[in-house]
Amino acid sequence: MPLRLDIKRKLAQRSERVKSVDLHPTEPWILSSLYSGSVCVWNYQTQTMVKSFEVTDLPVRSAKFIARKQWVVAGADDMFIRVYNYNTMDKVKVFEAHTDYIRCVAVHPTQPFVLSSSDDMLIKLWDWDKGWVCTQIFEGHSHYVMQVTFNPKDTNTFASASLDRTIKIWSLGSPDPNFTLDGHSKGVNCVDYFTGGDRPYLITGSDDQTAKVWDYQTKSCVQTLEGHAHNVSAVCFHPELPIIITGSEDGTVRMWHSTTYRLENTLNYGLERVWALGYMKGSRRVVIGYDEGTIMIKIGREVPVASMDSSGKIIWAKHNEIQTVNIKSVGADNEIADGDRLPLAVKELGSCDLYPQSLRHNPNGRFVVVCGDGEYIIYTALAWRNRSFGSALEFVWSTDGEYAIRESTSRIKIYSKNFQERKSIRPSFSVERIFGGVLLAMCTNDFICFYDWVECRLIRRIDVNVKNLYWADSGDLVTIASDTSFYILKYNRDVVSSHLDGGGSAAEEGVEDAFELLHEINERVRTGLWVGDCFIYNNSSWRLNYCVGGEVTTLFHLDRPMYLLGYLANQSRVYLIDKQFNVVGYTLLLSLIEYKTLVMRGDFDRANDVLSSIPKEQYDSVARFLESRGMLEEALEIATDTNYRFDLAVQLGRLEIAKVIATEVQSESKWKQLGELAMSNGKLEMAEECLLHAMDLSGLLLLYSSLGDAEGINKLASVAKEQGKNNVSFLCFFMLGKLEECLQLLIESTAIVFRKQH
Repeated sequence: MPLRLDIKRKLAQRSERVKSVDLHPTEPWILSSLYSGSVCVWNYQTQTMVKSFEVTDLPVRSAKFIARKQWVVAGADDMFIRVYNYNTMDKVKVFEAHTDYIRCVAVHPTQPFVLSSSDDMLIKLWDWDKGWVCTQIFEGHSHYVMQVTFNPKDTNTFASASLDRTIKIWSLGSPDPNFTLDGHSKGVNCVDYFTGGDRPYLITGSDDQTAKVWDYQTKSCVQTLEGHAHNVSAVCFHPELPIIITGSEDGTVRMWHSTTYRLENTLNYGLERVWALGYMKGSRRVVIGYDEGTIMIKIGREVPVASMDSSGKIIWAKHNEIQTVNIKSVGADNEIADGDRLPLAVKELGSCDLYPQSLRHNPNGRFVVVCGDGEYIIYTALAWRNRSFGSALEFVWSTDGEYAIRESTSRIKIYSKNFQERKSIRPSFSVERIFGGVLLAMCTNDFICFYDWVECRLIRRIDVNVKNLYWADSGDLVTIASDTSFYILKYNRDVVSSHLDGGGSAAEEGVEDAFELLHEINERVRTGLWVGDCFIYNNSSWRLNYCVGGEVTTLFHLDRPMYLLGYLANQSRVYLIDKQFNVVGYTLLLSLIEYKTLVMRGDFDRANDVLSSIPKEQYDSVARFLESRGMLEEALEIATDTNYRFDLAVQLGRLEIAKVIATEVQSESKWKQLGELAMSNGKLEMAEECLLHAMDLSGLLLLYSSLGDAEGINKLASVAKEQGKNNVSFLCFFMLGKLEECLQLLIESTAIVFRKQH
């Protein structure tokens, strides 16, 4: 069965002929060396060129990042190697390296070494710590040396590919090759090592239009990959996926299964001949260099294949290796802050016969299903023993341990807890996805149909495009996630049971009142899970949110893509994993969720009982939740932040409470706000007191003039004059009929202006 890996184009940039490509290990950069003589750095996130080096007028056939030095090293047809600092754009070093075109440069992963190969049939080793001196020359090829590459498992050795039709394996420190691989009928253009742990393989591409996989321990050809219609110019083993990628002058890139050697996919982007492939360990991105530009693709989803059971045991798959960790192994003595990586001891559990693309515990945690390559295997979670297997495009568990598989778009099978086939279904529509849980769900791109597990009777059809489905443990709530939003529905199982038990036949759309839409939230769910009546999820902006009663609260802003594993109630923590298999936890109090849930149900007596178990530092969060429900009085009682309590008191018109808070904080803005509110409510004595505290002279003038308070206006005139508020002072004197004081104020003000101007 095929791997079924999604391939998405992430970058397409036209340029002169691209001779080599490289990916930066930490920045979102692609390095392309061009036949025109320049080297470019593209940012694949912004789709823009960020740096360009004019190297020479002749082709630059190879360029690589040396990220630990912030350098780019390039070899060209003028026989010179040039080194640039990509931050300052300075030229670090230029030296003549060979007596003919330089075909390839390779950077040692840890040592200060660069290998270069050339049409002069030589390979040279350069040491930048020694001023780029040539420390060794490797002779043995009888034609152009097209490519050299270090062995990632033994960096003291490297391989070379030559047009003399051979591949030679060398060791640093020895001038002679360790051995030679001979099998291509024409020149060899490219070579790459397998980075996985289990096979001592390398792959080569040749002008004989084939790629060959070699075992460099037995020195034998394992497989020949045939299918290209022209020279094979670039090859690689993907570092994260079980695929071999080959590029050819026929304009195609072919993907082959690295275990079965079956052709999985053929890509043709219409940019003429393929010259280079670039990849990076830990990433699913692949860069392709063509005659007419650069393409970046992303193969599959970078979601870690992992699952956590209800006790905190996590099982994950790294390639075909299965490992396990236990969150409870991190003792209470270790105080782990929210967002910190957990120091977990990884144990080897076993291996898997297929390449895992998904892994999921069954509801009680006893079994784990691994899916991939169009097959599934059910293992015991503790001993990793194979209990059942079969062919399936998808696999889902029911809540009681049964399971269903999708064999094709037209056949679904249901199996019992004993792994025996119980029912086979042929739906009347083309099934693109299935989901498990309380009900068995089958989807097309336009609608989802829910069926009961026992009789496969239609419960309800809902017209919505479904990307994922999440059931609450109670079975009463379900989240349907689409591309742009998610819907929380209530499942009325009693209505369904009474309808079906009463002999009622389901209509074409199912049981009408089976589901009730509670909330629609306009956010995209990446991963989600239920804790009680609370739905926890991370959205497209990688914020960790939870939703209770339609009210969304942001727990944390995640600094990188992370995926939800589960929630441990006894620790009140939700756990997530990143694509490097780092596990982090965040505190989400069960008591807080329970309180909000009880409030939503209108059970305020029990909610008040739960409130005492919530830490005081969470009270403002509780108060904001109550405010969002329109329960301002209750929010004011609970809130602890003075600014927030003041705002609530003002909203409620509780002026005495607001006055006490304003007295505590002595904020002019609060006194002014309170004074205006008191004035509008007719509480003029309080308004005067507040406006005096706020020194709001304009407000006091309005108040005193409205009351006809001559004494107040007289006091205000003096205060305003002292503070230089001459406009207020003038109005006060004018209202009191004190024209002499008005004139004197005007003379003084004019004199001040005159002095400033002259």
